[in-house]
Amino acid sequence: MKKNSKLLQLSNECRKDLVKLIFNSKTSHLGSSLSCIDIIVSIYFSKFGLKGSINNKKKLKNTFILSKGHAAPALYVIMNKKGLLSDSKLKNYCKPGSYLEEHPNIKIDGVIVSSGSLGHGLSYSAGISLADKINNKNYKHIVLMSDGECNEGSVWEAGMFIPAKKIENILVFIDCNKWQATERTKDIMAFEPIKKKWQAFGWFVKEIDGHNFDDIEKCLRDFHLKKKPTVVVCRTTKGKGVSFMEDDNLWHYRAPNQKEYEKAIKELEKKF
Repeated sequence: MKKNSKLLQLSNECRKDLVKLIFNSKTSHLGSSLSCIDIIVSIYFSKFGLKGSINNKKKLKNTFILSKGHAAPALYVIMNKKGLLSDSKLKNYCKPGSYLEEHPNIKIDGVIVSSGSLGHGLSYSAGISLADKINNKNYKHIVLMSDGECNEGSVWEAGMFIPAKKIENILVFIDCNKWQATERTKDIMAFEPIKKKWQAFGWFVKEIDGHNFDDIEKCLRDFHLKKKPTVVVCRTTKGKGVSFMEDDNLWHYRAPNQKEYEKAIKELEKKF
């Protein structure tokens, strides 16, 4: 059995659930969710991921904030696989009266930040981590952001604040799939050299293949050993896992039709 084959298979199952969820709800952000699903699977299921109760509102310890809120469908299918979200609630995604919306809702158990507008997740995590430091706690706090999100000034404010307060227990994954809502990331803002920018702010920075579970696990395993907060620049592919969706920004807002849905599921079923 290949190393991390269980995570690969689980991620593939989550992709099928994700495609089905978007198809049935006729909603958006399928491509954006597919690009980061391997990262979120690792956070929830890797032996080096977050242990125990994640985002327990009654007794907050280890936390995960999906700052890239439009990837909520990926989070929901993974929470369902983890047993944190029931099948019946998942089926009601984006239906009237459901808390499962296109962005995370704090009313959902296991969600601590309603990350609608981009650029806020890191600041929330900074506050939680600083409270840990003041109270002599050493819990792990993980944030997933998008490359387009790094256009927001609040990201860089938090990026300066965290090293200044010598906060070390934050791990940030940046899903760099090279696209924003309507254009290439590089054509909106001067995104690169993103690694050097974070290094200049006082962070430990690592660049990886965001679909390689070995690389992701090493970051989860080692980040708390650093004497700096950690940023992981994840080079990913929008629409990853479904060949006709890969690197095609059409799938930022569009849901598959019946024929496209069947084609996507058939392709994913062939992988395992």
